[in-house]
This record gives sequence, C-alpha cells and structure tokens, in this order.
Amino acid sequence: MLREQLRAGGQIVLDDAAEQFGVHRMTIRRDLEALEREGIARRMRGGATFAGPEEFDRRLGHAQQAKRRIAQKLLPLIPSRASIAFDASSTVYHLADALPQAEDLLVVTYGLHAFHTLQERGGIRVFLTGGERDRRTGSLVGPIAQRALAGFSLSRCFMSTVGVDAEIGTTEPTTEEVEMKLAVAAASAHTVLAVDSGKLGRRSAVRGLALDQIDLLVTELDPAHQLLDAFRDHVEVL
Repeated sequence: MLREQLRAGGQIVLDDAAEQFGVHRMTIRRDLEALEREGIARRMRGGATFAGPEEFDRRLGHAQQAKRRIAQKLLPLIPSRASIAFDASSTVYHLADALPQAEDLLVVTYGLHAFHTLQERGGIRVFLTGGERDRRTGSLVGPIAQRALAGFSLSRCFMSTVGVDAEIGTTEPTTEEVEMKLAVAAASAHTVLAVDSGKLGRRSAVRGLALDQIDLLVTELDPAHQLLDAFRDHVEVL
C-alpha cells in the first residue's frame, strides 16, 4: 500500500501513514527502509519521497554541497587535451559547470544541460548525441543517441547513477537510462562513476553497470571512509 501511495502522491508522511493504517511509526519506518533499499523511496525527515525517474531540475536540488565537492575532485581527472563523455546526471552537470577553458577538449554528452553549459566554453568542442528526449528525466535516449556514442573513441567517461551496490553494481529507474550508460561506457577506455554518499548501497529498479565495468568510484567522502569499505575490493575509490 505504501508503494502505491508513493507512486500516486510523490511522498509519505510518517505520522499520517501510521494513523491511516493504525500501526506504530516504527512499522511505517521499517517499510520505508525496505522501499528505499528497492530504490522506490528516498527517506527524508518525517517520511519519504518517491525515488522514481525525476526531472533534471528536481535532481539538481539534491545533495548540492556533496555534488560540488565531487566536481572539485573530478576536475584534475580531465586533461586539457582529450576526448571524453559526460552523462545527463545532475552530479556530472556540476562538473561541466565547474570546467574551465581547455586547450583542445572534445566532450560528447546526451545531457541537454551539460551541452548548453559547455558550448561556449573556450577550447572545448561539445557534441550532443541527439535522440529522443525522455520526458521523465530530460535525458536524450534511444537508438539514435546510442549510435552517436558508438561513433566516438573516448579516453574517459564521467557518469553518475541513482544507486550503487557492492553486489550488483549500479541501478537506474528506467531501462532507457541504463542503455545510455552502457553505451557511454562501451565507447570509453576508462569509466568514472561519481555519486554522493547517499547513493551508496541504494538500489533502483533496473541493473546497469557491474562494478568490474567501473574503473574509479568518486564520492564527496574521504577515500578512507568506512562507507567505501564494501567497494574497495572491486573498484578504485577517490
């Protein structure tokens, strides 16, 4: 029942749900924790919000301080001369926004916001894949976008995800987004996954990249933080 209410209303208030169903608050809390592990809910103070596909502007408002910290950690990984890819995530958008002028940098992206941010940046040639705009996420998706990515040979790609789990890797709320992430990784020699720590251990509906397809995991945390312990045997952390 909580699952249906989240999808329909977008959020659950803990006290209201406990009163509605005649159960203790802890019962609702445990149910919401289970839904969060499934990638359906995102817990907040006093309840939870729906964690399905979200428009870019809503995603941009989540964990902004952590995303800015991640962007600063990622900047040294971008050479002044290279061919790279950015996904359509709000986390990587912060990197695009912080990127200075370059000498001869080629960036390909399926993210409209990253494209618009970079297209006037000096020394950067930015390519937009084309494709169908997914109204749920704002990403460009589909076979046209995938074929465009396959036409590039990229040294490195930067992407984020809804959740990353030490057992199953990354997960996304839509199959279309998974296909785009796989296409980006396939076109790139080195894959960087950038996520805020709230996504560690979280799962969503559709499996994406396995950890052995990821070369570097970057969060806002110190690399020695215990929350990263589960990932160390599988991927380099920064």
